[in-house]
Amino acid sequence: MPRSNAALVGLILAAASWGLGTVVSKRAVAEVPPLTLLSVQLAASVAVLTLFARLRRRTAPRPAAPAALARLGLLNPGLAYALALIGLTQITASLSVLLWAVEPVLVLALAAVVLRERVGPAFLGLSIAAVAGMLLVLYEPGTSGSLVGIAVSLAGVACCAVYTVATRHRLAGAEGTLEVVIAQQAYALLFALAALAAVQVVAPPASPLSASVSGWVSAVVSGILYYGLAYVLYLDGLRQMAAASAAVSFYLIPV
Repeated sequence: MPRSNAALVGLILAAASWGLGTVVSKRAVAEVPPLTLLSVQLAASVAVLTLFARLRRRTAPRPAAPAALARLGLLNPGLAYALALIGLTQITASLSVLLWAVEPVLVLALAAVVLRERVGPAFLGLSIAAVAGMLLVLYEPGTSGSLVGIAVSLAGVACCAVYTVATRHRLAGAEGTLEVVIAQQAYALLFALAALAAVQVVAPPASPLSASVSGWVSAVVSGILYYGLAYVLYLDGLRQMAAASAAVSFYLIPV
């Protein structure tokens, strides 16, 4: 399969993983506090990816990810998804998905300014049509949420858009996509644990020990899907395609 086709398939599968992971995360966040959930999800993802990387290194050793690229994990999935999960407790799932529809548009604008990617009128027109289609399909009269929840969610969306452009700019200098994802999510996990510790001191959330077995299983499975599989597929596609083109795959997530 040509590399461009393989990248496209990978981006579609990444969107599918994010879509399924969102559904399972919504199940988990009903029982597990947001920052606790993020920590569990990232820990599950890092553990599975590290195990896979060690098995692969027996036949194909790979260098560690560049430090500057690894630290972008503090932005996404660290800060971005901490904000997203907190926002999800204040707004409906439908409104959350509508707000995340803004991300590809932000990536398109940032890629044009920062990466000097050329955006033709056909690409721009189809992107607008995609956003309009999402609004038509996902809008519900009951879609609602607090202004704080909307603002927090949009801040998370902005973090993800900046992450995509910054990662695309630096990704060419990294040899292994898997190593990049592990390094970034290790930083994100440290961020989540630090934020969780701070919250425990200031305003302790409800005890996660009251969560059911299915709630914990949902947390682990959503972490492997949403952060492990999806990010490896997405960064591999981002390595081979323009940032604006790769971000178009986000429109498939609600489907």
